[in-house]
Amino acid sequence: MTRSLLLAAGAGLALSGCGLLAPPVAMPPQTLPQAQAPAAWYAPLPAAAPQPSAPAAAETARAAALRQWWQQFDDPVLVALIDAGQAASPTIAAAASRIEQARAASTAADAALIPFVNAQGGASVASRNLILPGMTNASLSLQAGWEIDLFGAGRAGADAAAARLEASEAGWHDARIAVAAETGSTYNTLRGCEALVVQTEADVRSREETARVTTLAVQAGMMAPASGALARASAAQGRSLLAAQRAQCEQLVKALVALTALDEPALRARLAPGHARQPLPATIEVERVPGQALAQRPDLAAAERQVLAAADDTARAQAQRYPRIAIAGSVGPALLRVQDNSTSGNLWTIGPLQITLPLFNGGTLVANVVAARARYDEALSAYRAAVRGAVREVESALVSLDSSARREADLAVAIEGFEASLQATDARFRGGLGSLFDLEEARRSLLVARSSQVDLQRERVAAWIALYRALGGGWTPADDLPVAAAKPAGNAPP
Repeated sequence: MTRSLLLAAGAGLALSGCGLLAPPVAMPPQTLPQAQAPAAWYAPLPAAAPQPSAPAAAETARAAALRQWWQQFDDPVLVALIDAGQAASPTIAAAASRIEQARAASTAADAALIPFVNAQGGASVASRNLILPGMTNASLSLQAGWEIDLFGAGRAGADAAAARLEASEAGWHDARIAVAAETGSTYNTLRGCEALVVQTEADVRSREETARVTTLAVQAGMMAPASGALARASAAQGRSLLAAQRAQCEQLVKALVALTALDEPALRARLAPGHARQPLPATIEVERVPGQALAQRPDLAAAERQVLAAADDTARAQAQRYPRIAIAGSVGPALLRVQDNSTSGNLWTIGPLQITLPLFNGGTLVANVVAARARYDEALSAYRAAVRGAVREVESALVSLDSSARREADLAVAIEGFEASLQATDARFRGGLGSLFDLEEARRSLLVARSSQVDLQRERVAAWIALYRALGGGWTPADDLPVAAAKPAGNAPP
């Protein structure tokens, strides 16, 4: 019998030759092609505390520091808002659901590689006429089947499913990092907006005081009415700017409500103690080799796994052009009873042996291979584009950090000079030696400089947050997964 099976399999292979006469399709490589990352960063790196000299220890220390980076802000409100945002994010919840889907698909693909066993039972009672006695027939059997993975189609499918599972896990981490960065950016913008409100309020008070003094001078005949009109217009303009600034802050509060799903009164209560206090982030050490730094990005890890999954899909499509062999069998007890006589025994079968030969299919199988290879090329192009985009994000963040550091000292000198100029101009105006126009010009210059200082601090924090996200947020493949995604795929939701 074994010889017959081998002859049948050999005949199938021979007959399938005509299905393999189509032009060959180049198979993807078994390893991921090297991404085109630069050899070094072009933008200046930020100064950071030195790490251990061993490369592995330094990488571990960098990842750990980046994961704890938000705590280093020394701002409990920010950390609490990020935790709330991650807990309430539908994007993260959807990513966790995709992990469940991918895990179930991977389990099913692995199960297809092993034999299946089903239990089947039956019983019947029959009587053909009133003369012959009735007959009872009962049986119980175990049926098994197995499709031999002769050309690796099943294994390639299982590998593709496993790669997609890893991609979905990396996608969940990327979603958490994105939500943290978005929440942190919104919070940073809100605190900067509040600081601008404080400065604008002080400016409005100064304008209103100038308008009051000018009105008295006009009434006393010491100044022209035009000066009084200019002073009142300046005060009104300041109040308008203040109202616009407050409205912007209100919109940012609404954005935080949407991000964190917190009740607005509770959120405002949390925000009140740190009003107008801009966050001060810790520095981030950047790995000098871009390829190693980008390896900590979960989105690139996900794109890489998608490329590997597409390569396995191509191998599976190619293997499906060859014959498929499946074998089945059953074993179990049976009972036959006629009137008072009965007999029982064990029944077993081996077979049938099924050989599926792709003799003619109109080019469908070859087209499937071509399509799978095209999807691989698409995934590889997307991966390379993601690498280039990641390099650009890191470089842009580094440029912003360097620019803010260079502007800080000059801006401090400018503010000091404008403050002295405003004080001197105000004293001259009150003494009747200066014009209101000069006073308003000095006030505007100081307001612009102070606003620029607030914006500079906001931009600096935004650049650090952008760098945090561009470097992957300290993610490593060993990081914990969501609790729901860690459950076995067979567990039904409560």
